[in-house]
Amino acid sequence: MVARRKKVSVKKSKQRKAVPAKKRPAAKRVPGPIRRMGKVAVVMGGTSAEREVSLKSGNAVLAALKRRGVNAHGVDMKNPAKTLLELKTKKFDRVFIALHGRGGEDGTLQGALELLGIPYTGSGVLASSLSMDKWRTKMAWQAAGIPIGDFVMLNANSDPVAVVEQLGLPLFVKPAREGSSIGVTKVKRAEDLMSAYRDAAKYDDLVLAERMIDGKEVNFPILGDRVLPSIHIQPATEFYDYQAKYFRDDTQYHCPGLPEADEQRLHDLVLRAFHALGCSGWGRMDVFVTPDGKVYFLEMNTVPGMTDHSLMPMGARKAGIDFDELVWRILELSVKS
Repeated sequence: MVARRKKVSVKKSKQRKAVPAKKRPAAKRVPGPIRRMGKVAVVMGGTSAEREVSLKSGNAVLAALKRRGVNAHGVDMKNPAKTLLELKTKKFDRVFIALHGRGGEDGTLQGALELLGIPYTGSGVLASSLSMDKWRTKMAWQAAGIPIGDFVMLNANSDPVAVVEQLGLPLFVKPAREGSSIGVTKVKRAEDLMSAYRDAAKYDDLVLAERMIDGKEVNFPILGDRVLPSIHIQPATEFYDYQAKYFRDDTQYHCPGLPEADEQRLHDLVLRAFHALGCSGWGRMDVFVTPDGKVYFLEMNTVPGMTDHSLMPMGARKAGIDFDELVWRILELSVKS
């Protein structure tokens, strides 16, 4: 008898569908000019009297660079030694200086960056230091034949009557090495002069009194070797003080600030004054123009404000350069310098 073979049922194994490998997202191609900038630190804040404004400028610059695709990082220079170590250890390739006032505009940060071998925006050590000091700026311009207004250096023993006889009233008293109109007083009476001096001396041991010039305050932004359209300021306050510069909305700005013929006539003189101090990169020149066309140079700003109230972006906008493009061009100049 032959045994029957049992049928063994063989289950067909289900074929698994091949799972396609996940595609890696294509690496974002960074344009050459942006790649060349490398890792950028936007240094801002600091410890000067202009800290608040510097933070506003720095954050605006940082946002513009990021929109452009730059590998940019904000750095608050509250502790200078720690910040400089961070710039080196975190391998930043260049610095956009948005640090206003002492420690940022006076050549000290520029000197430290030179020693670290890190390129930076704006003027070098000497030009920054000289431009921050209104007294020495005036002396340099005077030697170069650049017209300036009358002024007197003040001290605790100054004779108010003698000062008023020389400069007239009203006059302005200001610290020599502060910006943003910090510590500035408009003096209308001789008996108020020394009180204004003491207020200014809280910020600086160098204090000057300046003759008030009857005319228009006009500001010339400078980008590279190009003078941008000027801005004429009409503050609603007694003068263009800290609040009017950065916070009030009733200050009037006229851009361009002068008739075209006057604008063109002054461009060469503005650049001459810029180069007389050794400045480079960018900046803003402040002048007064009298009704009869005379011009008096007031001061040079090597790290102008970049806030929504600032004059540098206004002049650039009038020249067809939007804020992001302005920030990019300033950074580009750090490569060429």
